[in-house]
Order: sequence, then C-alpha cells, then structure tokens
Amino acid sequence: MLDIPNFRNMKRLLLIIPLALQLGCGSVKQTKTANSQLLKDVEVLSSDEYEGRKSGTKGSELTRAYLTKRLTEIGVEAHPALGKYEQNFEIKGRNSVTKGINLVSYIKGKTDDVIVISAHYDHIGVINNEVYNGADDNASGVAALLSFAKYFKERQPNNTLIFALFDAEEMGLQGAKAFVANPPVALEKIKLNINMDMISHNDKGELYVVGTFKYPQLKRFVTSTNPNLKLLLGHDDPKLGHDDWTNQSDQGAFNAKNIPFLYFGVEDHKDYHKATDEFKNINQAFYIDAVKAIQEVILNIDTQKDIQAIFRETLKMKKQ
Repeated sequence: MLDIPNFRNMKRLLLIIPLALQLGCGSVKQTKTANSQLLKDVEVLSSDEYEGRKSGTKGSELTRAYLTKRLTEIGVEAHPALGKYEQNFEIKGRNSVTKGINLVSYIKGKTDDVIVISAHYDHIGVINNEVYNGADDNASGVAALLSFAKYFKERQPNNTLIFALFDAEEMGLQGAKAFVANPPVALEKIKLNINMDMISHNDKGELYVVGTFKYPQLKRFVTSTNPNLKLLLGHDDPKLGHDDWTNQSDQGAFNAKNIPFLYFGVEDHKDYHKATDEFKNINQAFYIDAVKAIQEVILNIDTQKDIQAIFRETLKMKKQ
C-alpha cells in the first residue's frame, strides 16, 4: 500500500536535492571566477607591458588606465569630494618634482565612519634594461583591493569604505602622505586603515598582521577560519628596529596621524625588489588564501556599528 505522506516527502526531497546541488555549484563557480579574476589582475599588472609601474612613467599611466577600467567595471564610484578617481599630488625627488596620482573610489556604508582600504600600485620600473615587474610588490595588494571592492559593491558594508590605490610608495610613501594631508573626508571620520603590501609570496604559508602592538584592541578581529594559512601578529614592536614594519609601507602615513591601522604583508623573500618578482614566482594557492583571510578580518571589523567604541572601551578600562 502506498504511504501518501512519505511519498510526498520523497517528492519534495527529490526536488530539493537538485536545487541544492545547483546552488552549491553556482557558489563554487562564483568563487572560481573571483579567484581567476584576482590572479588575472596580478598577471596583467606585473606583465612587461606596464614597464614596472614606476611613478611618473608611461608604465604608470598604462597602469592607471587599467585600474580605472577595472574600477568602472566593478561599479565603484569616485568619491564626491574628488569628482573623479584621480587625486593629484607632487612627487618630490632630490632635484625634481613630478606628478603623482592616487586613484580613490568608495562605497557608501550605513554609517559615515570610514575604513580606508589601501595598496600602492607603483613599483621601481626598468633598471639596466630589465623590467622589475613587482608581482608581489605590489600587484598582489592592488588585485586584492579590487576583489574587496567587488565584494562590498554587491553587499553594502556597515562602514563607508574608501579604496585608495596609492602612487609613489616606493619613493617614501608620498601618495599616502598626500592622501592624509588632503583627505576626501574629514580626517577624524577615518577610523581605520587596512593596508596591503606584498601578500602573495611565502613558502611557509605565513601572513603577518602589523598594528596590534600599538592597537591591541584589534587583536580579537584578526582571525582566520582557514587552517592552511598562518595569520601571525608581529613586526610592530619598536624595539625590533628595522624589523618593526609600522612605518615601512603606506600605513605609516596613517600612523603619523594617529589613525589605527592593520597592515598585511609577508616577510622579505629572494625576489623582493628584484627582476624575478614575477607572476610565475608568486604562491597562487597561498595568495588566494591570504586574500580570503584579509577579507574575513575586514568583515569582522565591519560588523562593528561603532568602530571608535573599540578604542573607547579600552581607554575607559585604563582610566579605571
């Protein structure tokens, strides 16, 4: 005898299983597409066509054209205070002044508190007829920033996010310094800087997070659910001397203004500032894991409706 209720349940199950498989396959497909675009951006930016992306060169101009195209494709807007992606400034050398250009876009959040997510797009150019492509330094950080812009464009963040692609980092953090000197929002609105510089090349699966020595309140947000990645705190104690990275990339400009920061990067490797820093030498699986881990940390922080409260709570405890 046919058990009608069980038969109906079986029918429902038979309908649900293909749908679940379809949704699961869709999610896997989206992830593969995102990873493919991430790697493509690094590969393109670190190709010979871009001539090592040195500030003030044709390679730098080509890089900006590519990045502007990508930002437009993603659909992130220029900040209204600038009216366009480009923020112009002067790059001061020993005996010259050239034009520097940051690229700045944003996504309006549910609050006016701002997190600046940054990476420098310049590198050191052509030396002795060899192109220094800078795949890890810092096409890797730039591509990660683009992937975060796409992610948050599709999912409105709690906090307003400014995506800053800095020029002239290799010439003394000049793009970042120009940004904090003339920010598109009041400086006190910027509650945090998350900076990325060299995040794709490490043979030990180690990604460092700098900034929690000065801002221990941020430690609880630095977590990763990926067992293949070691997310390590460190390189931010002033006693370490040269091994203190606090001011060794663009987060240093924010630190000078007492803006809390987290900087993600790997330790120096054999290809650092060499012509061998090419796409073929990055660790692709590690890089994808690193980008996911950074995004996880950003999401952990963005769930806070009042970022400033993180720091106020600690100050209150100290006073007590």
